Amino acid sequence: MNIGEKIKQLRVKMSLTQEELANRCELSKGFISQVERDLNSPSIATLVAILESLGTNLKDFFNDSQQDKIVFHKEDVYIQENLELGHKISWIVPNSQKNKIEPILISLEKSGKSKVYDPHQGEIFGYVLSGSINIFLGARKFKAKKGESFYYNATTTHYIENASNLEATILWLSTPPNF
Repeated sequence: MNIGEKIKQLRVKMSLTQEELANRCELSKGFISQVERDLNSPSIATLVAILESLGTNLKDFFNDSQQDKIVFHKEDVYIQENLELGHKISWIVPNSQKNKIEPILISLEKSGKSKVYDPHQGEIFGYVLSGSINIFLGARKFKAKKGESFYYNATTTHYIENASNLEATILWLSTPPNF
């Protein structure tokens, strides 16, 4: 196994420069460069620090047979209910908060709503699977019903609420992840 090349692949996959990775690990950019070119070997403790900064660990790093999961099943879904707000969030791709986009299903009871999200750098996409909803962007209000979608930059306070007497279900994608 070419450890340096594999570290470089992980770093590039996370869109980090050598300097950014070095800063996260409290190492020098030159050392990271030497490790990636297999000119220097890190100690176990240093390798652990590098791997943690890259979102992995020793076991997964050295497990060549591990593949990214492509298809997710019902038993993979994590569900969280908020009785106060009247919604249920289903994370349909487990651990998606580590990805660039986070897809969820959100079900809104009658009068239910999502939490209010503060402005952030990112984008939101939604597709109404059932019912109808109101989308609030700052002081503006938009309505979307079954079969319609919505998209916006998340640069203002935003949330959704059920606009009907029936349950509403929305496929909601956020980048970067924020649920």
